[in-house]
Amino acid sequence: MKHSGASAQAACFEYDEIGAGPTLVLVPGSLSTGAAWKSIVSHLGAGFRVVTTSLLGNGRTAERRSFAQVSIQLQVDALESVVRRTGGGPVHFVSHSYGGVAVLALALKKSVSIASLFLIEPNPADVLRQSGEPDLYARFRAMSDAYAQAFAHGETEAIARVVDFYDGPGSYAALPARVREHLVAYTQSNILDWASMYGFDAGLAEYAAIGAPTVIVRGMRGHPGMLRIAEILHSNIGGSALVSIEDAGHFMLATHAARLAHLLAAHVTRVEGAATTRSDTVGVAMDAP
Repeated sequence: MKHSGASAQAACFEYDEIGAGPTLVLVPGSLSTGAAWKSIVSHLGAGFRVVTTSLLGNGRTAERRSFAQVSIQLQVDALESVVRRTGGGPVHFVSHSYGGVAVLALALKKSVSIASLFLIEPNPADVLRQSGEPDLYARFRAMSDAYAQAFAHGETEAIARVVDFYDGPGSYAALPARVREHLVAYTQSNILDWASMYGFDAGLAEYAAIGAPTVIVRGMRGHPGMLRIAEILHSNIGGSALVSIEDAGHFMLATHAARLAHLLAAHVTRVEGAATTRSDTVGVAMDAP
């Protein structure tokens, strides 16, 4: 990715841009940076303006939160800054995991122009509670509470609990050493992300107002709670599409980049084509005597 320079640094949020075409804003999950999208972007090919960023406390995006203030609105503010830097036109938001929570909160706020949403393994866990899935919701809370407590008591690799929760026992141990070191270094930021995720409790009926064409992608090898979250979002976001990848887990950005790039390119091309058709139809109607 091409770094945007000193102005992005001064703004305290990560911003990298490459290519020309419809604007795609790629929002990684917790513990990740814009570099997480590198393989997917390489498979996208030409024809897209790709903007990458990082969430608060990750990459070159400054941390603005504390344990006294973890509102998801702080993540939304950062994403609004990214959209303003793109020029403010309609953008296609592409997100992974907790990044999807921030994007959903932004979409519900309706403060920027959104062309579409492409949500990969989004995890707004409160929809489980609202949908009468107390056992699945409790599994999230039990893991994250024990994890935060373990970290507070000095368990250096407490983050292993999160990785194994999503992708199964032994997943953390199987990661390369440099990846494990990165996860350990950013554990506190991840704990703040969990707190703000639980604070995002938009009512299910609110999701119907999103309006933008939406694709939700889930990995069928993932946690049962994640599978159900995808279904609940699909049921409540009108006209959304649910795509299930049978052999994928939560961290599919690393394992299924080519498949995701194909799905994303097809989605954006379809949305842009529909927008062009609507524009042409309006133009004809206006030109009619």
